[in-house]
Amino acid sequence: MSVEPMERMAAALVVDVKVAHELKRQVAAELYEQLSNTPGVGSSDAAGQRQRGRALIEEAVARWSDAHAVARGTSPTREQDRALAEVVFDLLFRAGRLQPYLDDPDIENILINGCDDVWISKANQPLRQVPPVADSDEELVELLQDLARRHGGGERSLSTASPMLALRLEGGMRLQAMTSVTPRPYVAIRRHRVQNATLGDLVQLGTVDSTMASFLAAAIRARKNVMITGTQGVGKTSLLRAMAGEIPPDERVGTLESEFELWLHTLGHLRQVVPMEAREGNGERVDGRAAGELSIGELIPAALRMTLSRIIVGEVRSGEVVPMLRVMTNGEGGSMCTLHARTPHMVVDRIAELCLEYGAQMTDQLAYRLTANALDFVVHVTMIDETGIGGRRHRFVSHILEVAGLGEQGRPALNTVFGPRKGGTDAQGRPVWAEPRAVPQTPPACLDDLRRAGFDAALLRNPYGTWAAPLSLRVNGGADQGVGGVA
Repeated sequence: MSVEPMERMAAALVVDVKVAHELKRQVAAELYEQLSNTPGVGSSDAAGQRQRGRALIEEAVARWSDAHAVARGTSPTREQDRALAEVVFDLLFRAGRLQPYLDDPDIENILINGCDDVWISKANQPLRQVPPVADSDEELVELLQDLARRHGGGERSLSTASPMLALRLEGGMRLQAMTSVTPRPYVAIRRHRVQNATLGDLVQLGTVDSTMASFLAAAIRARKNVMITGTQGVGKTSLLRAMAGEIPPDERVGTLESEFELWLHTLGHLRQVVPMEAREGNGERVDGRAAGELSIGELIPAALRMTLSRIIVGEVRSGEVVPMLRVMTNGEGGSMCTLHARTPHMVVDRIAELCLEYGAQMTDQLAYRLTANALDFVVHVTMIDETGIGGRRHRFVSHILEVAGLGEQGRPALNTVFGPRKGGTDAQGRPVWAEPRAVPQTPPACLDDLRRAGFDAALLRNPYGTWAAPLSLRVNGGADQGVGGVA
């Protein structure tokens, strides 16, 4: 029943959705009866269920096709039968009419503002509206509830009692949905298009140059603690995954995530990965929190007892930043995490804000001290989006900052090792080109540690790194367009 994603999108538009839903109900009832009467095949045997389901769907579609021929005098074509069977399978086992968009590898974002207001964006293309993924908001919520039940990562649901749903989908996509607290069901789905990239691959993609790739690889080998920052969708997780590829394969590493996105335990490079996923509550409230909930912050103490050499937190969002910073301070080094921040110089205050969520005993000064003691480098990823003027999206590292202890007023001191360079003229009055991407600025204080890990310090002498040419932008002066610069 395999059909290409775009063909399936077209086919889904001509299939009678009411017929598909009726066949889904029939097959679901038949499948439940078979599983109930068949020892050894339970609800946890997903592969067995799908195999039986496919056979039942073929039979149900054949019966419908025969009845249609008798009633209408014409038989559906083989292609129509296949399209109907595919839609029924997606409704029963996958994501229904949403599935073709999930299967299209070029789609980066799917935004749903109610069942009939659906938008997608592809790489280097602006958003565009596409046909509805359900006939009603109630059907859309039912689809989301089905996805939550099949998630397999603990209790996740979408209801009046639990109006927010976050889960991972097949292929590593991440879904966030809201209902009851919004006028209609709202859904945002993101795809990590670069899932198995190495630092070398990111050089080819233009995220880093070969100088930064060598620098970051040495930082990982030298067991430096790194925080990757940036706004949503700029590629923080992809960079984190690529940097994790520089960890020696026999080290024992723990990953902590709200929903699995790193997939270090499946990529094969690291032989010992302990993957941990937070668990949502079941909607009931006990002592002010959801019953059964298990946060990333609560997983960290258990992770420390797993004899891990490094801990990687997919995304720090709240008070778990405090135990994460303590892990970085007290451990062997080499831990990593990501954090949302609009600019690199907001990172210190952003960390302090999250630290204050940890408890009343936390203060700004303590947060600053934790940050200064824990972090070695902040790597900031930036995106310049020119798709609205016929260009493309440029994602790249714009800053690598060294955290150099406490500075003035008790705040962490930041040393710009790599940063963007403004245009202008040099000392001889000759014009120099602007570069919004990170280029060498000031050698780090820990340069000897990096040299011991194999980094060639001579690479830092090139004022434009190893970028072959300035970043090609439709609007020039990228270093002055909200990216920031260092003269």
